[in-house]
Amino acid sequence: MTAPAGRWDLPALRAGGGIALVFAVPFAVLARILADGSGRSSWSAPLYLASLAGFFIGAGVAAWHQRCRTPLSHGLAAAIGTYAIAQGVIVVANILLDRSVRWLAIAFTLTLVSGVGLLGGVAGLALQRSGLKPKDEMSNE
Repeated sequence: MTAPAGRWDLPALRAGGGIALVFAVPFAVLARILADGSGRSSWSAPLYLASLAGFFIGAGVAAWHQRCRTPLSHGLAAAIGTYAIAQGVIVVANILLDRSVRWLAIAFTLTLVSGVGLLGGVAGLALQRSGLKPKDEMSNE
C-alpha cells in the first residue's frame, strides 16, 4: 500500500482515535461520575489508569497503521487529539451546567496523555519494525 501524499495518514489517525474513544474516554468519564465532591473515589485510580491505557492503545494503533513513516507523531496526535476533543466536550458541558472546570487537572492529564501517546507511538514503531502488519495492509499485498 502506498504512503499518503500529505504529512498525516488520516485513516490511521481515525483508527487510533476511534480506539482511544472506545477504550479511554468511557473510563475517564466514569471516574468523574463516581468521584465525590473532593474528586476522589476508591475507583478513581484504577479507572484513571485504565483511561491512560486506552490512550496508549489508541496511539499505538495510529502509529502502527500510519504509512507516512512518522509513527511517533501519529501516536501523539491520536492521543492528544482524542483527549482534546473529549475534554472539550466535557468543559463545554461543565460550563453550560454551571459546574467548575479544573484547568490544572486538565493540563496535568494532558501531560500524562502526551507521555502515553509517545509510548504508544514507540510501540507502534516496534510492531512495524518487527514486520507485523495491520490486517488492512496484509489484504492489499
